[in-house]
Amino acid sequence: MLMLSSSREPPRTCFHLIRHGMHGEYGRLLSGRAGASPLTARGRMQAAGVAAWRGLHDIDAVHASPRRRTVETASIIARSLGLEVAIVPDLDEVDFGSWNGQSFPELEENPRWRDWNRNRSTSATPGGETMGGAVARTVRHLETVAREKAGATILCVTHCDIIRGTIAHYLGLSLDNLLRFEVDPGSISTILLGPGGGSVTRLNEVPA
Repeated sequence: MLMLSSSREPPRTCFHLIRHGMHGEYGRLLSGRAGASPLTARGRMQAAGVAAWRGLHDIDAVHASPRRRTVETASIIARSLGLEVAIVPDLDEVDFGSWNGQSFPELEENPRWRDWNRNRSTSATPGGETMGGAVARTVRHLETVAREKAGATILCVTHCDIIRGTIAHYLGLSLDNLLRFEVDPGSISTILLGPGGGSVTRLNEVPA
């Protein structure tokens, strides 16, 4: 007689990856880890839009990068959920080294910056970290939480390139293709993680 195992795989853990709202340096400077600009009125509205999102239910925890723009975004959302914000260094922005805080027009004149954007899998930032290193620490955090809190739903407020890199990782895409999809301020991207790996179920959804 064929005996079927009654054991079940642990439930998958859901991660909603939220890009922070717009801030005072948005579109002008590569804020990176140097920027301390607060959210603009529009940025606060974007965070409030996430807080009112129809899919925001049964959230077990809110994690955020240590940057001011992410903490402010996360705080607006967490307040609506009655939760505290946990600051997670592994969700921090890419360390762009000496590029942190430079203007985009200035960066566009730098051949090394242009090479970085064409070859994210091999190029390095000047005195900072590689894209691969940034993705590795983010994935490490997600997979640790997925093991420890199987079946939970976690909201992570982080940064554009961190979300792009994490999505690329679970889709099996080269980091060189990172700029082929958008991650807008206040957008939601969702990953399910379990023993069999990860799957992307939502990308760059901006609440109406």
